[in-house]
Amino acid sequence: MSLTNAVVLIEAERDALSSLGGALADIEGVAEAYSVTGEWDFVAIVRVPDHEQLADVVTGQIGGLPGVARTQTMVAFAAYSRHDLDALFSIGG
Repeated sequence: MSLTNAVVLIEAERDALSSLGGALADIEGVAEAYSVTGEWDFVAIVRVPDHEQLADVVTGQIGGLPGVARTQTMVAFAAYSRHDLDALFSIGG
């Protein structure tokens, strides 16, 4: 079974910064959630079986959390692990 993977950038309202990370991690389909520096406050890694579920997780659940000001979603075309990259760059060596 192939999964749909996405990276979701999340801007939070100031009063939600302390609680939003745990709420994101509790959503089914969110594999990982990180608080980050920069323009965005959180990054969620979403893994779901299909695009329809991705829409539900991002717009219905993440976007519906209190304190979420805006999101930006990037759907992954391919996933690479450290093992894959090591194998790629060791060809012929």
